[in-house]
Amino acid sequence: MSDTETMDSDLKRVLGPKLLLLFIVGDILGAGVYAVTGKIAGQVGGVAWLPFLVAFAVATVTAYSYLELVTKYPQAAGAALYTHKAFGIHFVTFMVAFTVVCSGITSASTSANLLAANLLIGFGDSEPSTAMTLTVALGFMVLLALVNLRGVGESVKFNVILTLVEMSALAIVIGIGVWVIARGDGDLSRVTAFESPSDKGLFMAVTIATAIAFFSMVGFEDAVNMVEETRNPLKIFPRTMFTGLGVAVLIYMLVAISVVAVIPPGQIANPTNTEAGILLDVVKIGAPDIPIDKLFPFLTVFAVANTALINMLMASRLVYGLAKQDVLPRSLGKILPGRRSPWTAILFTTVLALGLISYVKLDSESSVVIALSGTTALLLLAVFSVVNVACLVLRRDPTPEGAFRAPTYLPLVGALCCLYLLGPWARLEADMVQYKIAGGLLSIGVVLWALTWLTNRGIRAQKTGFRDIDHLE
Repeated sequence: MSDTETMDSDLKRVLGPKLLLLFIVGDILGAGVYAVTGKIAGQVGGVAWLPFLVAFAVATVTAYSYLELVTKYPQAAGAALYTHKAFGIHFVTFMVAFTVVCSGITSASTSANLLAANLLIGFGDSEPSTAMTLTVALGFMVLLALVNLRGVGESVKFNVILTLVEMSALAIVIGIGVWVIARGDGDLSRVTAFESPSDKGLFMAVTIATAIAFFSMVGFEDAVNMVEETRNPLKIFPRTMFTGLGVAVLIYMLVAISVVAVIPPGQIANPTNTEAGILLDVVKIGAPDIPIDKLFPFLTVFAVANTALINMLMASRLVYGLAKQDVLPRSLGKILPGRRSPWTAILFTTVLALGLISYVKLDSESSVVIALSGTTALLLLAVFSVVNVACLVLRRDPTPEGAFRAPTYLPLVGALCCLYLLGPWARLEADMVQYKIAGGLLSIGVVLWALTWLTNRGIRAQKTGFRDIDHLE
């Protein structure tokens, strides 16, 4: 029996190794490297490439668990499905699913702020005000909601085009770095120089920077849902997944090296515009005589816009699925006539995003991008911890013939690493707002779960819990 036949699927298997590789790389690349590279370099100096490498190692270990679970349970419900099968506690399953929803909202909000700053710079406003950036970010989120309401049919080929645009923008940064070093103006010796503005040791400084860098490695967990559309999945999917992670981290490390080689040390910690990201500074400083800096902000906009759309699509569809399964209020499961899009779920997730962006922009002392990207990483590290543990627990279930199996010690290492990066020691004092944001969002979920439980008991006299977890999404 072929490995294709060992995994039943009603979906057309259209992805070969090359197309799958581009899809996975595109899923990982996005707002992350634009948003956090400057912050990482500001924390560890010239060894800014090291936190990317450590984050890659943690992501790869967790990818082993995801690959084992998705080849054992090839449904699209992801972490919620694995949690439910491992522990069977409906509330725990809900919390994992709602944490994934919140991570999508915070990730899209990060992209919205990054997009707003770059768009305004692209149109000639070199120092956009807080009010203008906030207005554009909020407007972009409303636009995403309208697109989401209309209904979006994604294609892998369109994702490939967007991936090539993202890679082109990063290739420009890397190319400028190589050019500046080659002409003798770049300081390549800095790539081994550790500097900590807070006088932390190498281990703790890299720990903090790794927690920041982890935002740039997320996305690979979504790619496992393509396993049912991959030809010979048990043979090529694991290898392609690891290759995709390797390509992404190589690009990130080269970008980090370009940043520290081109930009003077003092300016790394204080970029021209914190919300626009430091890569624009590389373009301006490294190639001042080439008008590429006029184009680069728009490439950034194009690179992060699709990431935001996919995140909000995922969040709204997952809320809809939770409502249909009676673990969130049924009012969140209403469908727009004609378009058949989940309008109440879209409205709910959009309102959360608008409130989140406004709160962080107006009330938080931390950078909006760092606060929101850090919260995304915080939420997903919690999910990854659960998935790694679930992988070990589910060893009790029989494994299909030919399915991927991770070495037993890796899920344990993955769980411990993710839990370690969740701790307050992995964050600067200014970034503690991330716990407040994450706690606030999850508290909303708990309140809605409680309301649903009370409604079910008081009106329908039925138990609040999942009925069809396999089809949650």
